[in-house]
Amino acid sequence: MSYQSAIDHLAAMAPELATQTGQPRRKFSLDEIGTLLAALGNPHRTFPSVLIAGTNGKGSTASTLWSILTSSGLRTGLYTSPHLSRPNERIRIDGVEIADEDFASTFFRVRSTAQRLVDEGKLAQAPSFFEVLTAMAFLHFAEPAIEIAVLEVGMGGRLDATNIVDPLISIITDISLDHMEWLGPTISDIAREKAGIMRHGGTLVTLPQHPEANQVIGEVATSLSVLGVSAVPFLPAGEAPGRAELEPVQSAYNLEVLGKQIEVDSPLRGSHQHRNVALAIAAAVELAISHGFPITAKSIADGIRNTRWPGRLERVTTPAAEGAATLEWILDVAHNPAGAWALRAGLRKMLPNQQLGTLVFSCLRDKPVAEMAQILFPIFERVIFAPIYSSRATPMRDLMAAAASTGTNASAAASVGQAIDLAIEQTRERPGTPIVVSGSVYLVGDVRTRLLARQAQSVSA
Repeated sequence: MSYQSAIDHLAAMAPELATQTGQPRRKFSLDEIGTLLAALGNPHRTFPSVLIAGTNGKGSTASTLWSILTSSGLRTGLYTSPHLSRPNERIRIDGVEIADEDFASTFFRVRSTAQRLVDEGKLAQAPSFFEVLTAMAFLHFAEPAIEIAVLEVGMGGRLDATNIVDPLISIITDISLDHMEWLGPTISDIAREKAGIMRHGGTLVTLPQHPEANQVIGEVATSLSVLGVSAVPFLPAGEAPGRAELEPVQSAYNLEVLGKQIEVDSPLRGSHQHRNVALAIAAAVELAISHGFPITAKSIADGIRNTRWPGRLERVTTPAAEGAATLEWILDVAHNPAGAWALRAGLRKMLPNQQLGTLVFSCLRDKPVAEMAQILFPIFERVIFAPIYSSRATPMRDLMAAAASTGTNASAAASVGQAIDLAIEQTRERPGTPIVVSGSVYLVGDVRTRLLARQAQSVSA
C-alpha cells in the first residue's frame, strides 16, 4: 500500500478528541495500547526511554534533550506531537524523519494487526489516531535498535499511549490550564494527570512552578518514593526558578555541568526556553551519572547549540513585497494563554520598542479565545483571522467577537492563502515590520509550508 493511502487512512481517523453531538466520547485506556503492542512483539520494551509530560514546553524540552543525546553519539529516537506539516515529523531517528515507504509499511502493519485484534474480540474498538502513530514509532525505533528514545506525551499523561513505557526518567514541564474537558477544570486536576508518568522508585526531573501543580506533583512523588531531581541549578544565574522571566537574563550564559563550565546558547528564542533547556540538561546529567550514558559537558553544550524545533518564535523570510528588501515572518504555536504570554514576552525581546503590525491568527474552539485575545491582540495594529482545516476550529464569528471585545482592528480571510496575501498587502504600509502567525499548530504548520514553498520558488527562479 502507498504512503498516500496510509495518510488518507490516518486522516479518516482524526480528530480523536472531537465527538459528534449525542455520541459518547472516546474512552482511553493503557490496556488497549498494551494489547496492540503485545501483538506487535512489545517493541517499546526493546529500548530505554525518557518520558516528558506537561502543558507547555514538552516539545522544546524533548528536542533539546534529543539533540544532546545525538551529540553524545547515541542512536536516539524522538517521538513528538503534533506535527507542523506532515506526520512523518513525529517519528525521527538521529534527526531523520521516518521515510515515506517505512511510514506506509509500518502503518499498514499496525492497522492489520489492530483489525485482527478487533475481529478476535481482543480489542473493543480500533486504536485511535494517536495510538496508531505511537505504535508505529515504537516499531520504527525497535527495528534499528536505537540506544534511547525521547518521548513526548500527547495529552495528559496517566492514560496517554506513550505512558505504556517504563521510563528511565520522567520529566514534567510547566503546567497550565488546557484540555480541561479531558483532564479536569483545575491546575490540580491537570497536574495529577501529568503526574501519572511517574513510576514507583523512579526519577522525576522538574522545576518549581504553579503552587497547585507543585503540591500535587510532590504528593504523587512522595507516595511513589520517586527520586526528585531539580533543574534549578541549570537556570541562568539570577533567574527566578518558579516562573519564566518576562525578560531573559541573557541569551547565552555559562553554567557548571558535570564539573565543567559550558556556554549555554540555544537557538530557541524566548526566556521561557531557559526552563525547557534546564530540564533537558538536568535529565542529560542524570542519564550520565545514574545510568552510565556517555554524555559529556561538551556534548551537552553542542546539543543545545544544535537544537532545531521549528514554529517556536521562528523567523522566516520570503521574497520582497513592493518597497521592502524581504518580508519577515515570526511563527509561534502559542495555543493557550500561557503560550500567548510567552509569545508576547518573546516578541518584546526580539522587537524592542517596535510597534507590531499584523497578526495572522486562528485557534481551536476548546481554547479560551477571549483570554488569548486579551493577551495578544492589543499589541498589534491589526489581526487577520484565517480558517484552519479542523473540525475543532473556532468559528469565525467567535474570533471576530473576541477581537471586538478588545477593540482590535480585525478582518476575516476566506482561506489561509488569502490571509497571507492580505498580511503582505498590509505590510507594504510598514516595510520592515514582521508579520506574526500564531494561535494554532494547524495554522502555523500550513503557513510555514506555504512560506517555505515561496522561498524555494524564489531560489529556483
